[in-house]
Amino acid sequence: MGNTFRKSVWQTIGLILASLYALGIVGSLVVAVAAISFFEDPALAGLAVTLGGAVTVLGWWLIPIFAFGVDATLDPHRFTTFAIPRRTLVAGLAVAGLISVPGIATVLLALGTAFAWVVEPGVLLVALVGAVLGVATCVIGSRAITTTLAPVLESRRYREVVAIVAVVLAVLIGPLIGWLTNGVEISVGPAEDGNAFLAMVQQAAAVVGWTPFGAAWALAGAAHDGDWLGLVGRLAVALGTIGLAWLVWDRALGRALVRPPMGDGGGGRAKGLGAFGLVRFSPTWGVAARTATYWLRDPRYSGSIAVVPLLPVVIYFATQSTGNYFMLLATGPFVAWLLGFSISNDIGYDYTAFALHVAAGVDGRADRWGRTVPMLLVGPVVAALTVVATVWVADSWHLLLPLLGLALGLLLVSTGVSSAVSARLVYPVAKPGESPLKSPQGAAVATMVSQGVGFAVTLGLSVPVLALGIAAVLLGGVLWGVATLVGGLLYGVLMLVLGVRFGARVYDRRLPELLQQVQSFP
Repeated sequence: MGNTFRKSVWQTIGLILASLYALGIVGSLVVAVAAISFFEDPALAGLAVTLGGAVTVLGWWLIPIFAFGVDATLDPHRFTTFAIPRRTLVAGLAVAGLISVPGIATVLLALGTAFAWVVEPGVLLVALVGAVLGVATCVIGSRAITTTLAPVLESRRYREVVAIVAVVLAVLIGPLIGWLTNGVEISVGPAEDGNAFLAMVQQAAAVVGWTPFGAAWALAGAAHDGDWLGLVGRLAVALGTIGLAWLVWDRALGRALVRPPMGDGGGGRAKGLGAFGLVRFSPTWGVAARTATYWLRDPRYSGSIAVVPLLPVVIYFATQSTGNYFMLLATGPFVAWLLGFSISNDIGYDYTAFALHVAAGVDGRADRWGRTVPMLLVGPVVAALTVVATVWVADSWHLLLPLLGLALGLLLVSTGVSSAVSARLVYPVAKPGESPLKSPQGAAVATMVSQGVGFAVTLGLSVPVLALGIAAVLLGGVLWGVATLVGGLLYGVLMLVLGVRFGARVYDRRLPELLQQVQSFP
């Protein structure tokens, strides 16, 4: 962790920002639990700690399965050639698992929430023991799962499928929570005693407190209630979970040190030229074929594609309760802008493979148009289908032409801006084969600056299209709709051509610097 501060200024800034963000969250949660304990009832704080602790354990156990691209500095396979006793290695890796921003934040949160029982010294002591056991459950269980599943996690096909599933779940988590919340409100209703929701929380905490996820966190609540038999039982569940996880981890680590996973092993069977067999060989179409292949086979790209059809679903659930379909109707133009902006860092995604363009002498015009062609083939179709679907759901067919003009115009403008920006502003992203959810250390500020500049430029150049579309929506009429559609297409094509030409000139001028920049990414 100390070496992280020595790698680069951006990594240091990113780590500091991540630490401050984690401390802010920890402080807010500790203050919230303390407020419930002092101003309401310590038992309510115990319920919150039990449920929140169980969610924390689930996060420690499940997130590494999806975020397979995390830093592997302490990968146990790195210690294979060292004569370290396995028991010592397991203990060292367990402690080292806490030396990170999430680990330190978990420790501080566990200890901080334990002081919700500060008015009851005996219960406070039990809460501190539960906090230690809870943190141990997080770390040891996480290590046991990742070490046991290491042979599966090394599979490229697994990583691709899991990456897409993780991105889809991340997008749908908001609508899912909203749907569950609405369901709870409907099922609970206005109860006579006014404590129906509290009763539901108490029932959930009572069940979770006997599971491996929440047993350690429920010790203080049992002590507060004087349930000594329940305290002993929950303590047995917590200790048994830690002991079993330690045993599984020890056995899995022993197998991994002797037979480390080697990935898929065999190579894939040749299936022809793929997308390259569909085009004539020229620099532009060669780049277009490679870009199309990446969009289909690279989970960093395909994950983004999988998210796009889900955006209307997310916005639909968000607007369903209000009945206001303004945001839903704006989904088509937003999806179009998002698709065009998705190629704004293609060179960064290429990573060291960008050296192929340099070695082959691909000029700027071929590179820029080659990366744009797949978007121009797929983007208009996706944008048009999204507009038609949202208009159909909102039953606003009179807005079809204006929204189509807005969507296609924004798609072309954002694609042109991306072609220009990506030749000048390149920032680190997840490397090929890594999780698309991973953000390289020190890349947060560079990403915000690059994307902020691109968004500002796109917004400024999109003003004519937006003004025409807004006028068509407000004034109505078929002529305004046709004017928006034709005007958006013509203006978008103009911006696309200018953006590609500008990007080609910048690309040709900065080719060596671009290669040096992507090769220096952490």
